[in-house]
Amino acid sequence: MTDALKRLSEEGVAIWLDDLSRKRITSGNLAELIDQQHVVGVTTNPSIFQKAISEGDGYDQQLADLAARKVTVEEAIRMITTADVRDAADILRPVFDATGGQDGRVSIEVDPRLAHNTAATVAEAKQLAWLVDRPNTLIKIPATKAGLPAITETIGLGISVNVTLIFSLARYREVMDAFITGLEKAKERGLDLSKIHSVASFFVSRVDTEIDKRIDALGTDEAKAARGKAGLANARLAYEAYQEVFSSDRWAALDKAQANKQRPLWASTGVKDKAYKDTLYVDELVAPNTVNTMPEATLEATEDHGQITGDTITGTYEQSRAELAAVEALGISYDDVVQQLEDEGVEKFEAAWTDLLKSTEAELSRLAPSEG
Repeated sequence: MTDALKRLSEEGVAIWLDDLSRKRITSGNLAELIDQQHVVGVTTNPSIFQKAISEGDGYDQQLADLAARKVTVEEAIRMITTADVRDAADILRPVFDATGGQDGRVSIEVDPRLAHNTAATVAEAKQLAWLVDRPNTLIKIPATKAGLPAITETIGLGISVNVTLIFSLARYREVMDAFITGLEKAKERGLDLSKIHSVASFFVSRVDTEIDKRIDALGTDEAKAARGKAGLANARLAYEAYQEVFSSDRWAALDKAQANKQRPLWASTGVKDKAYKDTLYVDELVAPNTVNTMPEATLEATEDHGQITGDTITGTYEQSRAELAAVEALGISYDDVVQQLEDEGVEKFEAAWTDLLKSTEAELSRLAPSEG
């Protein structure tokens, strides 16, 4: 065993777990991960909840109660998921207090079917913040065109946000702008900016998966030389953009008002291609004031054989630009790839939400009391 996770934390990377279930909460596993494996946050999404609810019997009692009350399936899902997030937030509360609110955070997503509806997304974010009722919650809002003004409005209300499904550098800059505009609104409203936090979830492995697929279709040796480089290059250039935006004069005014920077969060860090090292998107994305949210398998792999050698982002920007340019030179359009990934990302979460509705409805029917 190395203590790679400890070293990662010391380099300024917050380790968050990309998973949650009631079993993880009630068994003491989450508390153990916090205590022994440097986990300081949790992210969830519709796929994670769908898997949790459909496996095992940890939700049976609550589902039976909800079935007896004849609640709608949507209400049942919200009661179940917010209960898990609330309990996880309570377990992480000491971390939240110790880090001044930066970590100890649990994320919960707005209904992905609202991804293209600004007003509904804001309304849902307010409802979720009220339902969970914990200061260490982050409301996840997708970085769609309609999501950007929703991010501004939600931050402007003093609600902390995890912006999800960011694939492109241009969209990431729009996300940072939406966040800063939201803080400016919050400041105008007299809110305490030091209490508002945000992360920007920049997806990594899915970029390689899509670009590698297009490279493999070309089949040339020149193309193959570009495999597995775009995901890291894209993320590293996102960090360059982060450094630039949060050292601007516009940011300085908010910094004086004790605002917190929106940290880049590396998402989709489980390696999909067996040809790559399973800790690739951890070892090679180390820089101060970042978050890496890992599936448990990636967390365990990093603990076992991760190679944390200090900052692996700063100073890579020219090389990263060259690597993305090499992909473009093959005739693979960056803009086309990232737009496809955003569209697919929303579709995948919508599909997972539909599956969640179906499996929850089936459970409610199974556990419904017989009439009479």
